[in-house]
Amino acid sequence: MLVSLVVPCFNEEEILERFHERVTDEMTGLGHEFQLVYVDDGSADRTLVILQELAAADPRVRYVSFSRNFGKEAAMLAGLQHAEGDAVVIMDADLQHPPELVGRMLQEHADGYDQVIARRTRKGDRVTRTVSARAYYWLINCLVDVELVDGVGDFRLLSRRTVDAVLELTEYNRFSKGLFAWVGFRTTTFAYENAVREQGSSAWTFGKLLNYGLDGLLSFNNKPLRAALYLGMVLMSVAFAYAAWIVGFALVKGVETPGYVTLIVVVTALAGVQMVIVGVVGEYVGRIYYEVKRRPHFLVKATNTQAAPQSIREPQEFVRR
Repeated sequence: MLVSLVVPCFNEEEILERFHERVTDEMTGLGHEFQLVYVDDGSADRTLVILQELAAADPRVRYVSFSRNFGKEAAMLAGLQHAEGDAVVIMDADLQHPPELVGRMLQEHADGYDQVIARRTRKGDRVTRTVSARAYYWLINCLVDVELVDGVGDFRLLSRRTVDAVLELTEYNRFSKGLFAWVGFRTTTFAYENAVREQGSSAWTFGKLLNYGLDGLLSFNNKPLRAALYLGMVLMSVAFAYAAWIVGFALVKGVETPGYVTLIVVVTALAGVQMVIVGVVGEYVGRIYYEVKRRPHFLVKATNTQAAPQSIREPQEFVRR
């Protein structure tokens, strides 16, 4: 069995060689034929140079380098397109995804699982981050059409047919956690303790995490639009009820001077609600705008593989059926 390891990289010059050494030692010990597919997501350091050196010294190394930073979603897509293995493992280059867990993934895959997911515990995380993450997953699972598990990330093994199914999903606005859950197939999950990043700092700032969370919230459902419709109906009902009460009060007791404060509060509140609803609609319209432009997910600057993108290859047998 050929095992492909897809490794997105962004400014990983400090850790890349150590990662390569650890992962090759681990895979050699497992006894499977393997290849490493590194994807340089427009790094500004020596990441590409190191990848070229690794490829020159190790024929199992494939690399793809983007013309600029297109984001991790595009990097994972490129890696899956160039991965040739019967099983594909996605993992980060910062060693927060322990290479020693790949053996367990392969054992679970041998038992018939198409997706083997490593779910990290939140041991050692800040309390605020843990609470906010759990609140986010509770909210998103109330809204989206697939179930997302707290602590589950991109560190997982995918069978060949799962990879092919994911590559059939060609949307521009990609949220891989949701895509992996959407394609289904037989899945198992195991927990592991979060490893500390050995070098450098994470590129995931609070703003990027917030945008990523919004992408997940809006990519797999239209419930925010439905909620806006329901909210509008409720507000309209309240307005009619309030108007009826005002008319009745005027008929019984006469007209009084309306309250200035009440009027300002109501107008301001309704304006805020309208802005939120317009923002939600705008998010969906913006996603439609990017989809219809049909731009490529990424542009390649350098590579040592000529593999055709999986999405334009001959469809697999299970797809034809």
